[in-house]
Amino acid sequence: MTKAQTDTDPTQGHAASQVLSVDAMGGDQGPAVVVAGLSKFLADESDARAIVHGPAPELTPLLAKHNIADRVTVHDATDVVRMTDKPSHVLRQGKKTSMWSAIEAVRSGSAAVCVSCGNTGGLMAMSMLRLRKAEGVNRPAIACLWPSRNPSGFNVMLDAGADIRADQDDLLTYALMGASYARNGLDIARPRVGLLNVGTEEHKGRAELKVAHELIGNASEKGEFDYIGFIEGGDLPSDKVDVIVTDGFTGNVALKTGEGTATLISDLLRGALMKNPLSMFGALLARGSLRRLRKRIDPRRVNGGVFLGLNHTVIKSHGSADATGVSAALHLAYRLAQSGFSDKLAARVASAASLAQDVGQEIETNDLNTQTGK
Repeated sequence: MTKAQTDTDPTQGHAASQVLSVDAMGGDQGPAVVVAGLSKFLADESDARAIVHGPAPELTPLLAKHNIADRVTVHDATDVVRMTDKPSHVLRQGKKTSMWSAIEAVRSGSAAVCVSCGNTGGLMAMSMLRLRKAEGVNRPAIACLWPSRNPSGFNVMLDAGADIRADQDDLLTYALMGASYARNGLDIARPRVGLLNVGTEEHKGRAELKVAHELIGNASEKGEFDYIGFIEGGDLPSDKVDVIVTDGFTGNVALKTGEGTATLISDLLRGALMKNPLSMFGALLARGSLRRLRKRIDPRRVNGGVFLGLNHTVIKSHGSADATGVSAALHLAYRLAQSGFSDKLAARVASAASLAQDVGQEIETNDLNTQTGK
């Protein structure tokens, strides 16, 4: 990794918590959209700085076009991780890519958070290799924000696609990490945690869900959260829960379905309002309310999944994100960097590991006592 030649380093003299590391080459729409999103973000955050990673000859004119070159350092990286690349290929061939360079900036302490629109599997594999899993974490998870009726406007859901598998111990760890994220990211003192299932009855669901149900319930007091039990898909946007725990396969399907539904509703509403002059007049009268509704259901507004369970913070933006979506992911990254979230989560995960072990031993002891008649 080499830094593009500049007279001064715009990030020099700034605390790492003010600096974001941005993979400029990962998105479906190319670096122009990423830089445009970075420009929108920097316009809102006067103290923020960024390191962008990608081919310097391509990035430097884009930064100049948006007049943000004085706040951004370019790290020249010639190769790109493609969306079709397998994680194994990324690990073997990825050292000269913009994604690798972006992660290295966080690993070295030059930046607080890494943001990439790139290949999810490659980003997770590379992040695990270079940043390492936090002690006690078997499988990291991606936490996303789901629009809800709660006062904060969001619920936290994890895993949103980091790993399609998750056993009962993983689900317990997700509950503890999700509660920590809700506590630090949404200022919820005692988050309510629910376990996603095909029904709320205790006899429903796979075997590992039933065990996780007991584990999470027993861990609630020590973990400083309230466990409300099983929840269903219809509860995802409700105000009855703050943290939704599920495996990566189910979570990713739910996430993409929700985003698609929000886009469909927006398109259908726009079509209905533009159908004839009368409906257009009604839309004009209601445009303030419609603008607020569109903003509330806009999936770009909550773009950015946080990788939980690593020693540093990485945020995965949607590959198809436009400038608004990229800006939203950068705002989330900056908020977490300013709060010292990475250190807080590391402490929580460390305690979560011992907590999970203690809870598991308690259940085994109780089961043994039941079998022996004690």
